[in-house]
Amino acid sequence: MKEDTPLLPVEDARARTLALVSPLPPEWVRLEEALGRALAEDVRAQRTLPPWDNSAMDGFAVRSADLSAPLPVRLQVKETIYAGQTPRQEVQPGTCARIMTGAPLPSGADAVVMRERTRLAPGGDTVEILEAVGPGHFVRPRGEDAREGEVLLPRGTPLGIPELGLLVGQGMLTAPVPRRPRVAILSTGDELCRADAPAEGRIVDANAPALSLAVLRAGGVPSVLGIARDTLEDVYQHLVAAGGFDLVLTSAGMSVGEHDFVREAMGKLGVEQDFWRVAIKPGKPLAVGRKGSTVYIGLPGNPTSSLVTFELFVRPALRRMLGHSDVEPPRVSGRLTGELKKPEGLAHYVRVTATWQEGELWARPLSTQTSGALRSAASATHLLHFPRSSSRLATGDKVELLPLSWGA
Repeated sequence: MKEDTPLLPVEDARARTLALVSPLPPEWVRLEEALGRALAEDVRAQRTLPPWDNSAMDGFAVRSADLSAPLPVRLQVKETIYAGQTPRQEVQPGTCARIMTGAPLPSGADAVVMRERTRLAPGGDTVEILEAVGPGHFVRPRGEDAREGEVLLPRGTPLGIPELGLLVGQGMLTAPVPRRPRVAILSTGDELCRADAPAEGRIVDANAPALSLAVLRAGGVPSVLGIARDTLEDVYQHLVAAGGFDLVLTSAGMSVGEHDFVREAMGKLGVEQDFWRVAIKPGKPLAVGRKGSTVYIGLPGNPTSSLVTFELFVRPALRRMLGHSDVEPPRVSGRLTGELKKPEGLAHYVRVTATWQEGELWARPLSTQTSGALRSAASATHLLHFPRSSSRLATGDKVELLPLSWGA
């Protein structure tokens, strides 16, 4: 394609990228390995939780009908019930049971009065109830959390810590989730060398290690393929070695320079290119295509450009592969500290540090926005979306912020 290929809006580019991917085949994994993925199928409750009505407070299990008389009402304490114990006696009119949080509610009782609303007589045989309560007061009903046989978590539910805790409570040790995406990462460029093999006149490749960490944090399994030299044959041979992966990420070689061979090598391999060049800064020379079930994403070579485009395009694709339905980058509202100017035409994603001040999130652009150095991404907490149709943003203007996943 020529340099004058129309630039694709960011939203269209992301939608077309996501259209190429789908959730990967399911596997049953231990719950700790399922964290961050989404359920591949419905999970039904295997047991009713809680299995009985139980107390939500330390206090006294009572018949609420006994508290209709003028307060205080004096009741006889028949027993004390601790969590893990089974009540031995029924609560009869004029009686109650001392009960601890989580203990089963005794038969006859329909409410709990918290200890602070009572006055226990010396010896503990009787108690004065100082507050009238209705049925169900401070009672966790049987089946409040789950009922055996019902759909506990539907397919597509993201598995965070509460969801996994819910599965543990059902006695489950494994869960069905899409397998983790296998991602090949290839750097290109004669000027690059490995960190463990520095060479005079070259620079250490930081892109592959940074992208590998980004893939790992996003839930994928990264494999670094090394560095391809700036020849069509070498780039092609490295791409051949990427066969069988779910996703192939390359960095650099995406423009129209004499040594930019990545798109040509992809074509030689049989990758059907979906689009090239996006109306964005940083990250304009982005290419996306597919061969079979493998998706290829050619990222820009500048280190910060590759990380920004990873956030906007690659991370959503990985989330879809992991079974998530909500894959769009998260967005929050904030206000700008400072002033930003640019020509219309490209959407800019500005690295900012955002802090809360008087109930609002205020975003301050980093002092440098160069995309050629990773230092220009360090300390950034969000990307500020500067729309392609805008040319100026002033202090106090409302802005859209995208929280970054690459920070500590």
